[in-house]
Amino acid sequence: MNLLQFAVRESAPLKFTHIRDRLRLVSLLRREVASGGPVWLPLVLVGGAIVAVAYADHRVVSISLVYLYILPLSVGAIFLRKEVSYGLIAASILIHFFDSPRQVTWGLRIFHNLSALLCFGFTVHIIQSYVAQREILAQKIQKQRDDLVNDMKLAEQVQQLFLPIAKPAIAGLEIAGMMRPARGLSGDYYDYIPIDSHRIQVVIADVSGKGVPAALLMSATAAAVQLEATRDRNMIEIVGRLNTGIYSVSDAERYVTLLLAEIDAREQKMRFINCGHNPALLFRRKTETITLMNSTCPPIGMFKTESYELDSADLDDGDFLVFYTDGVTEAEDTSGEEFGMERLSAVVRNGSLLTAEQLLADIFRCAERFAGKNGFNDDVTVLVAKCKFESLSDARL
Repeated sequence: MNLLQFAVRESAPLKFTHIRDRLRLVSLLRREVASGGPVWLPLVLVGGAIVAVAYADHRVVSISLVYLYILPLSVGAIFLRKEVSYGLIAASILIHFFDSPRQVTWGLRIFHNLSALLCFGFTVHIIQSYVAQREILAQKIQKQRDDLVNDMKLAEQVQQLFLPIAKPAIAGLEIAGMMRPARGLSGDYYDYIPIDSHRIQVVIADVSGKGVPAALLMSATAAAVQLEATRDRNMIEIVGRLNTGIYSVSDAERYVTLLLAEIDAREQKMRFINCGHNPALLFRRKTETITLMNSTCPPIGMFKTESYELDSADLDDGDFLVFYTDGVTEAEDTSGEEFGMERLSAVVRNGSLLTAEQLLADIFRCAERFAGKNGFNDDVTVLVAKCKFESLSDARL
């Protein structure tokens, strides 16, 4: 124990001495140079160059080599602080004055030293000014980058406001949804909007493209959908108004695939309009089969006017509805193979006894495990609804 205490006491002064020596070296360098890489390397480079020039100046008697000091001084002007760089000019002149063995008159010696002093000072000043301008530009770029990152984070927070916070309380239905952006900002959107105690509308959408333009159009879509929640819930009219609104704020290359569905737990029926979106899966528990809710209408925002058709499907107790975006099925493994509809369907079949939230988590987990190191290259959104009509019948009794 005494030996350990002794070692600690002895190592502490060495540690602080090392830190103090490092701080002393850092104080000689420009801030940007000191913040990265070994601090001793620029000092060794400049000091070694000055020693090499001084040695050559001492050995050569026929001519004056004082102007060779411009090489280490130029390097020093890049790495060292302004005060240190100008101090090295004076040091170089003094070294040459006392080190050079050339026998020349005092007037010529003073002339050489003064001319060298002016040349060195001008060169160092030009280099220092250039480096300072580069540093100012780098600081501005860094500030703009930080501001952009902050704006992106704020935009992400705003996007989250469009997503549902709590689960809907519709008797006879379990509903769960989740979105995972691939790049912070997302072009996906989902929502569930209760109509009354036994009916609810669910929507899932995917904006074409990626990045900020897709995220902005997604926000416009989400805002338009939520504004529609205060109006008549006729789905054909809703999609028609959404198409007109999205078309007016987007170009021909930007559109939105959207699936809008209304689930009626009392009638055990679903009505839906699929506007170019991935076909949702309807798993029927009694037959253990999967029906695809295929697209019957073009994406919204692609054409100025378009007619839309309403499809329907009967539901039964234990059935699952799975809505998703192409980030799920297009997730690729290391060999480039996609997760695909077959794997997604298998996950749904195997999870027929799970809750909506458990199946949702299982879909994400299986797709993520399949992608492995590649991860998700696109936004991934899944919305699951499970029919529990028996509990609704028991409640009536």
